[in-house]
Amino acid sequence: MSALGDLFPDGDYRHHLTLRRGEPRDFFQSRDPTGRVLAERMRWLEAEPQRYAALTAEGEPLLAEFAGLCAGWGVARSATVHGLGATVEPDFLLLSPDASGAFRLRGGALCFPTGWALEEKLGQTLDFIHGVVPGLNSALASPIHQFLNRLKPGVAFHRDNWGLAASDELNLHPARGLPAPDLPTSPERLWLRVEHQVLVALPESGGIVFGLRIALHRLDTLVGDGVAAAGLRRALTSMSPEMAAYKRLDRVRQVVVSWL
Repeated sequence: MSALGDLFPDGDYRHHLTLRRGEPRDFFQSRDPTGRVLAERMRWLEAEPQRYAALTAEGEPLLAEFAGLCAGWGVARSATVHGLGATVEPDFLLLSPDASGAFRLRGGALCFPTGWALEEKLGQTLDFIHGVVPGLNSALASPIHQFLNRLKPGVAFHRDNWGLAASDELNLHPARGLPAPDLPTSPERLWLRVEHQVLVALPESGGIVFGLRIALHRLDTLVGDGVAAAGLRRALTSMSPEMAAYKRLDRVRQVVVSWL
């Protein structure tokens, strides 16, 4: 994982496709000795299985191949999307191109979404899924598609996304109705929510696994990290009103900037 300061590139806030190479198995290995993550995954998959895991017919060969990789890595042994979702710590989404070459979401297990619903995006193209993010398609749609088409098996590419959250809840599915950061919450009681992401090509099916792993950091821990605090301040200050509203930061960002 990168240091917190690496989340915030120099300059004004912007969409960027900064990627780091790594080993595929490393991302999916267990890292939680307490078992809390897997217990919470099981909780949501048992409570509402259709909400947190799904698979289209086109996704079946992708899942079978990913399950084989997980078994080979010693991570998990399951042949179903729910079983795999309950036994690997990260969320995973399965993508493959349609006849036009557009990548579509074919399935996956998403127990810890950051404000979006798997059931609403299943079968849709990446351009459609990213369409709700202000400016993302115009800035990165072409580079993303070029990268996915060039992605080779045997290597993982990592990137990170971030936001602020009102609690340390892992599952921010919109159906839960959890509050966004708001006043009069003190900034030190907010959480920096980091979404560590990975992209791994599937050699046989031509699909791609998109892994997501959530990390949460109390915002007051940034006070002792001058680089991270300065980066967050710079990002919040330069972020467009539309992007701040999308990230649900519009009501607190000025208070957080002043506090930092």
